[in-house]
Amino acid sequence: MYKVIRDVSVRKKAVSFLNNATHKKLLSTKTEVVSSADVVIIGGGIAGCNTLYQLTKRGVNAVLLERAKLTSGTTWHTAGLVWSLRPCDLEVKLLQDSRSVYSNLANETDDYAGWINNGGMFISRSKVRTQEYMRLHTLGKAMGIPSQIMSPEEAQKIFPILDPSVFKMALYAPEDGTIDPAMACNALVKVATKNGGKVYEDCPVLDIHYTHNILGNKEVTGVHTDRGFIRTKCVVNCGGAWGPRVARFAGVPSLPLIPFKHAYVVTEAIPEIRGCPNLRDHDVSLYLKMQGETVSIGGYESNPIMLDQVPDNLQFHLYDLDWDVFGVHMNSATTLCPKLGEVGIKSTVCGPESFTPDHKPLLGEDPNVFGLYHNCGYNSAGMMFSAGCGIQMAEWIISGRPHYNMFSFDIRRFTPGQMSRAHWMRESSHEAYVRNYSIVFPHDEPLAGRDASHDALHQELVDDGAVMQARAGWERPAFFIPGEKIRVQQYDWGGTHDYPRNIDQRYEEILKGDHTFEFSKHHDLIGAEALACRNEAALFNMSYYGKFYITGPDAQRTANLAFTADLSKNENRVVYSLLLNEKGGVEADVTVSILDGGSGQLHEPIFKGRGYYVVTSGFNAQHTLAHLRRIIHMHKLRANISDVTKQLCILSVQGPDSQRILQRYTDAGLSNDAFPTYTHRSIRLTKAPNTDNKSYTCRALRVGWSGELGWELHVPSSHAIQVYRALSRAKGLRNAGWRALTSLSAEKGQ
Repeated sequence: MYKVIRDVSVRKKAVSFLNNATHKKLLSTKTEVVSSADVVIIGGGIAGCNTLYQLTKRGVNAVLLERAKLTSGTTWHTAGLVWSLRPCDLEVKLLQDSRSVYSNLANETDDYAGWINNGGMFISRSKVRTQEYMRLHTLGKAMGIPSQIMSPEEAQKIFPILDPSVFKMALYAPEDGTIDPAMACNALVKVATKNGGKVYEDCPVLDIHYTHNILGNKEVTGVHTDRGFIRTKCVVNCGGAWGPRVARFAGVPSLPLIPFKHAYVVTEAIPEIRGCPNLRDHDVSLYLKMQGETVSIGGYESNPIMLDQVPDNLQFHLYDLDWDVFGVHMNSATTLCPKLGEVGIKSTVCGPESFTPDHKPLLGEDPNVFGLYHNCGYNSAGMMFSAGCGIQMAEWIISGRPHYNMFSFDIRRFTPGQMSRAHWMRESSHEAYVRNYSIVFPHDEPLAGRDASHDALHQELVDDGAVMQARAGWERPAFFIPGEKIRVQQYDWGGTHDYPRNIDQRYEEILKGDHTFEFSKHHDLIGAEALACRNEAALFNMSYYGKFYITGPDAQRTANLAFTADLSKNENRVVYSLLLNEKGGVEADVTVSILDGGSGQLHEPIFKGRGYYVVTSGFNAQHTLAHLRRIIHMHKLRANISDVTKQLCILSVQGPDSQRILQRYTDAGLSNDAFPTYTHRSIRLTKAPNTDNKSYTCRALRVGWSGELGWELHVPSSHAIQVYRALSRAKGLRNAGWRALTSLSAEKGQ
């Protein structure tokens, strides 16, 4: 079917780059490093070079340290594909920026920088994939990205070796292309050094120094290398597959990044493909990159080889290709393009690449070390994204926040609970790798890395029919199937790597009901929950929400700096507010309950002066917490933040009948006069309606996100089960999940 011809053409390309005289002139010789710098970048791959380029363009005194040679880690062997269409507006904008940087480099350097604009084509083999491509086409049109829908015969005209009988349609994007990694890095460094940047090769980092300030927070103070010490308050970790090791220098125990073996093969010459677009066949996880008259064939297999770690001394290294793993891509490629089965394989490229649990990079300031930024974990898409991300990183470092909403790339999207679990990282990174080319549906749920965190009510809810979804590592009920007990099973790795498939696959089958762009198969169940809330009452478990107390002498100043709302009101008020950054941009929306101390219980702690109880979405709770701590750090405030997310559960009773139902379980007045909207107070709840048996205290907030009358009950986890059992038996009160709540909230504009 195909032959393998062993040669070292890829290695020769790397060696020729190193021997380039122009390149050598750009780099500092083997002398001591500078004594200080505004920013020190660790790692000389494409992420580090783009970061140096953007910082020096803005006048920052930046230094790049590379332990070996530029590009010698994982950049040198990358395929260098740059696409323009993604199912996410942020990624589309970043790709626009990347293409702009690469296409303009030649003008800045007066030399060719490796950018080839040969276009790109997506191949669809199924009806549902065609639907996804139509959505991509529409998104691209809205964002100014040109694309063209083609029939198989039209696609064959611009890609002659395609077999049009294999697929149903194609989506062609003329702005796609490729970038040569060595040429791009050379051009970026050339401009950066001209702007005052310094690059030190063969300069391994030995340690990152930090100190603890008067508030006990870590702050970067410098970088120790084998050629001297550099004083700095800002370090950028561009270590790629070695990123976790760089983080450990600064006392960060782990980064959610796993190295994999990732491969492609290069064919012998095929004259017919010269000038053809690059190609992605997502249905079989295949890509084809054009390079003159040769084709690079690669993809994402279901049984990738994961690495425990990559040795420090590895440079310009390739592994032997495992054809048992890679062979599936050759079968797919020759089916789509029979001509590929008639030519030989000129070379194989199998090197280390870094992958993350959600297949998105790790960017931004570390939540545990002020001044330590990450820019790594690009999931084999570093050439594609790092130029656009380099712009955002430069703004992030200089002004405190990026211009774009980078939350989905921000390192703070992960919780400490997730990052402390090695099995979560490996499982989730494996699934993200395998599903990289899978269709992105609106209600996708992962199978890997589940049960990282769950609240005290988790088992009760499962017993009552909850079908769980995962958000920020937390399990929360999506909807309920009464009478069923659907448990999330341990990840079975898809039956690969000698793992047997799970016997109980009911949860997996339920998820398939959402693998559609039409109405979910569970639409009626979710609709019934929403109608129950609108017409009667529903019980929502919102315990995964982040919950923090802000106390201390400077608590009020912290609140004034952080939030948009006026928090000088009476102590029983609940205020909806925005959390802002230094640039006035919105970081989160929260509710803030104004407190004046309490009885010493979890829901009403004892403290001096004014305090605040902050509740935010669990999805960005870590992000919110890190931002509040940054405000305290920057202004040197005497304020404390206590995270009580796991210690308190939230049961929300919502709907027109919520007051009548809840009143049967408490002696507190719930009328509009007694308990006005947007107020809070401590109340007692009994286990049975209208009885004097054992009662439990909790903090009740008269707020709700369903658009209906309702209360949130913030209950200590120690007796949340008893309160839930009492309420769940109430006549006219139905369990409901987040799918219904999201729909209700959107409908009422909440």
